Amino acid sequence: MAPWQPLTQAEQLTDIVRESHEQPVLIFKHSTSCSISAAAKSKLERQWNDAGLENAKIYYLDLLRYRPISTQVAEQFGVRHESPQLLLIQDGECRYDASHMGIRLSDVKSSISA
Repeated sequence: MAPWQPLTQAEQLTDIVRESHEQPVLIFKHSTSCSISAAAKSKLERQWNDAGLENAKIYYLDLLRYRPISTQVAEQFGVRHESPQLLLIQDGECRYDASHMGIRLSDVKSSISA
């Protein structure tokens, strides 16, 4: 099971950028009303323990409750808003961005720079 950290305040984006200089940080944007998003979240949770990402931090963003934060994430990291969407933030920049069933933790792992 992924060790989800809830992303509920815009101020947390400052923390995420800071943390991304010390460890990889993932942001999963999830629409609680979408079956594809639910399937992507389940897939992430099933794959997490075998993904080799134990030193990464993963944030969970509920898009329906926190839409303005999702907009800010898109603007701050220069990515198009999609749902579900997984972003890898490293050294303050988005290094990986995938959505829907294209989300693969193996791709995240290979995108992390040592």
